[in-house]
Amino acid sequence: MSFAMADRHAQAADLLSRHPDYRVQRRLAPVTYFHEADPQASSRIGVAIDVETTGLDRETDRIIELAIQRFRFDKAGRIIQVGVPRVWREDPGIPIDPKITRLTGLSADDVTGQAIDDAVAVEILSSADIIVAHNAAFDRPFVDRRLPVIAGKPWACSMAELDWLEFGFEGRALAHLVSQCGWFYEGHRAENDILALLYLLSHGLPDGETILAKLIVCSEQPTFRVNAIDAPFDAKDRLKSRGYRWDAALRFWWRSVREEESDAERAWLLSDVYGGYGEPAFIPVTACERYR
Repeated sequence: MSFAMADRHAQAADLLSRHPDYRVQRRLAPVTYFHEADPQASSRIGVAIDVETTGLDRETDRIIELAIQRFRFDKAGRIIQVGVPRVWREDPGIPIDPKITRLTGLSADDVTGQAIDDAVAVEILSSADIIVAHNAAFDRPFVDRRLPVIAGKPWACSMAELDWLEFGFEGRALAHLVSQCGWFYEGHRAENDILALLYLLSHGLPDGETILAKLIVCSEQPTFRVNAIDAPFDAKDRLKSRGYRWDAALRFWWRSVREEESDAERAWLLSDVYGGYGEPAFIPVTACERYR
């Protein structure tokens, strides 16, 4: 497409977007930064990450594609530098389900004989002050198992840690959130997903802060894993309705709560679950342990 044609399309999109009956979406394009850097200001390093796998079981399934992209952000949570994306495919050594191929576009032929470059991946991830995924509870266990040397790094989850409804969004899926910001992309490929994540993190909210700024604040706040150890059997429905999940290995109900919610949660458990017979365990969790 010629420059003149592209310019005409951009003008037409701008014109259409001004009409209240239309919304215009733009395709995501690679960038080197989202905000101009202040050379006098301090900055930190983040890494956006996404994996495609052979399935959902963190114990038996394997990574078939890993994408990481380093970025630098300032103290206001503005992304001032975006590195080159690194993407590796890896032969899992087990069959790839046809459903996974339809979802990701990756078949056995695409990954046969290929492997993640451990040295490069570890170097990039080790440099991060924070690793960001849009579903860290899924991505982190696979990455920690595949690259155990970086298992103690702090992670943040843009899907789970933010109150998207409060920010004026509907839903939590990455493609849907990006769409509401006015962009679109081809999903379910790791490289596209990390680019979409970077665009989402850079998005400015009405209060002037970025999504990344909000996420950093949430990530740095301590949370508690509440283990309802030896809770009465007849309390299972109350626990489940309050968001507790069953740990089949340890055989108790558990959930995560923020620090400011811990006193109220303890009071509810003691009165509505234990009734004076036993008590829950509250385990402090930081970004280094979260989602492991």
